[in-house]
Amino acid sequence: MTIKVGDKIVNEPLMIPSKEKGVGSLNLQEFSKGKKIVVFAVPAAFSPTCSRTHLPGYLENYDKLMEKGIDAIICVSVNDIFVMKAWAKDQNSGDKVILAADGSAKFTKAIGMDVDLDTFGQGIRSKRYSMLIDDSIIKSINIEGKPGQAEDSGATKMLEIIG
Repeated sequence: MTIKVGDKIVNEPLMIPSKEKGVGSLNLQEFSKGKKIVVFAVPAAFSPTCSRTHLPGYLENYDKLMEKGIDAIICVSVNDIFVMKAWAKDQNSGDKVILAADGSAKFTKAIGMDVDLDTFGQGIRSKRYSMLIDDSIIKSINIEGKPGQAEDSGATKMLEIIG
């Protein structure tokens, strides 16, 4: 079942880089309490659209999103934490965007955003989407309409939604 606007974000942890431990856990339901966050998902780290447009768009618009009251930006991908760490380094994302790994697609499946890309040799992945979450409640969900694009789920669209 796909989550919808008005639902509480699920309680399924994601893996994130941790300076102290190397790897940490992020529960979006807990993390977003009392905060306004943007979550966006990509089908695969290092893929062309994800690396040229989607993540870079959020990095370029980081200051504008923060000015609009966003507390954090999180990028989710069905990749392991080591791939996400390497992608963060490659994209020079620093502390602007938290790159979160959903290696077994548990979070992605729990919100109904999984897609089977086995035909392309990728297995279960995430749809490309973005969400605005305010105090653990989903305020907006934007699922990308066309493969290979990051318009409906991109930073520019999110800025329009936030107002």
